[in-house]
Amino acid sequence: MGQRRRDAGGHRLGDSGFDGRRCGDGGVRRTHASNLKAEPDHKQRIPRGQVPDLTPADDETPASGKGRPTPTRAEREAARRRPLVPDTKEARAAARADLQAKRERARVGMANGEEKFLPTRDRGPQRRWVRDRVDAGWHMSEFVMPFMLVVVIVSLFPNPTIAYYGFVALWLFVIIAVIDMVILSARTKKKAAEKFGEERMEKGLGWYAAMRSLQMRFMRLPKPQVKRGEYPE
Repeated sequence: MGQRRRDAGGHRLGDSGFDGRRCGDGGVRRTHASNLKAEPDHKQRIPRGQVPDLTPADDETPASGKGRPTPTRAEREAARRRPLVPDTKEARAAARADLQAKRERARVGMANGEEKFLPTRDRGPQRRWVRDRVDAGWHMSEFVMPFMLVVVIVSLFPNPTIAYYGFVALWLFVIIAVIDMVILSARTKKKAAEKFGEERMEKGLGWYAAMRSLQMRFMRLPKPQVKRGEYPE
């Protein structure tokens, strides 16, 4: 078993149990063990102390991802805040013109007494009725501001007596105007209770009438819709 043999060509054959066999063309076919021994070592020997460079070449790097860096959170938020309409000079001018037109429409609507443009304190049929009743009459309180202006002009005279009597007249006029406002408030509440009913009458109608009478007629908002003497029913 352990005997070594040579073939006719003088080649050395494997040990017993792993002997080579002749091929049909006269060559020798080595066994599995012989092939392992005869197989050349293709691995590159690396000298001791050196680390191999395992970085792939640039041209062999596989392409992966989107081809661009992922946007940061700040960049995403800035993109969401970007306006849908381009922020151009023409767009800003058109927006300002539109806003101005809406403001002008609201101003005209409020002056004309249109319900949807009125503030909360002026809305409702009862408030409209009070405004018409106040605007239809004459009131001492609506002349307080003009009388005050006259007294200020008179006080500029060098004569102190004239200035003194001017201030006395002003205070008397103010007292009379306040009394007129109280009477107007009481009458307005009484007439409103008769027209709308005691249980349905809104609160503050008397105060609303007194404050409107304190303003001069051309300064009232909403503007008067009736003439003097045209009292509502």
